[in-house]
Amino acid sequence: MASGGFGFAVQAVCGPARCGVIHTRHGTVETPAFMPIGTRGAVKGLSPAQLAETGSQVLLANTYHLILRPGPEVIERLGGLHRFMSWPRVLLTDSGGFQVFSLAELRRVDDDGVEFRSPLDGTLVRLTPELAVQVQNRLGADLIMPLDECPPLPCDRSRLQEAVRRTVAWARRCRAAHQREDQALYGIVQGGLDLDLRQACLEQLLEIGFDGYALGGLAVGEPPEQTHEFLELFGHRLPPDCPRYLMGVGTPGDLARAVAAGLDQFDCVLPTRNGRKGYAFTSQGPVRLRNAGHKLSSDPLDPRCDCYTCRTFCRGYLRHLFMSQEVLGGTLVSLHNITFYQSLMRQMRQAIAAGSFDAWYRWFAASPAASEIEENE
Repeated sequence: MASGGFGFAVQAVCGPARCGVIHTRHGTVETPAFMPIGTRGAVKGLSPAQLAETGSQVLLANTYHLILRPGPEVIERLGGLHRFMSWPRVLLTDSGGFQVFSLAELRRVDDDGVEFRSPLDGTLVRLTPELAVQVQNRLGADLIMPLDECPPLPCDRSRLQEAVRRTVAWARRCRAAHQREDQALYGIVQGGLDLDLRQACLEQLLEIGFDGYALGGLAVGEPPEQTHEFLELFGHRLPPDCPRYLMGVGTPGDLARAVAAGLDQFDCVLPTRNGRKGYAFTSQGPVRLRNAGHKLSSDPLDPRCDCYTCRTFCRGYLRHLFMSQEVLGGTLVSLHNITFYQSLMRQMRQAIAAGSFDAWYRWFAASPAASEIEENE
């Protein structure tokens, strides 16, 4: 185990797929692992107790948003991010680098950092690599991320080259600014779908040295088939003795493909965002609860799920909640969706450990559970 309590060990492999354990001062994370997103210090609609019930081991929060509100000073005064959120388990904080991509109309990027115009009150916020790490040191998350530049896809090669150059320069500054041995700092590999640029970025990050390595800049406009092909070609190139984190991806099918390519950690808003819309991931395929066919249904949301929602409520009642605009509906379906994702991760860990992941993957790919559901329907 590394200094400060962080460590990672691979326990079993099955082809490129692998299962392992991340050690932190707030406990362990069994990988492959899915991390629900609590951008502003809360996973929308779900309490920490409910998230623990789903089997979630680690949550993700966003540094950029926490800088805007309530501010790192407030969180620090109230005991750090774990106590602030009442989440005693592992936390990962992103740097806000994705906002460089997603809030394009509100920001300006240069070699020193990123200047955002706050969507809250219009004030200018200057986020540098040093500040991103310093704030995360103060928040106290177990796993932290450097500031990086995430260009949209498709993108010309010169733009990708510029993003790689800046990402590496910022990574070096983040590494120098990092002050806490009890926090693991990951490096983020950029380069779009260009294998040569990705490899060049990775090699430079390896020279700097990080505790884990992430793939950023995917699922940002390219067709899913291109994402999957890239992961098959590049995922296994990340260091085998460190956690491999695929940022911002994706559907159940995406996650299974990524694990098959050798990735370990994942985050995505899909299970909660779709849950709030009345869309559920189930063993029988996606369920759209607003459909009239569920009005008189006494069936559980998913007969193979033992979450509180599926144990307690029928589809007809859940549909009623959405048709009546009751917020409970979003909570109950989000709770189920996160449970479904965590069950999927557990199945993959068990299959890898048993040496049967290839057979499991073929079964899952042919099952209704792998059917896609659109994020923005």
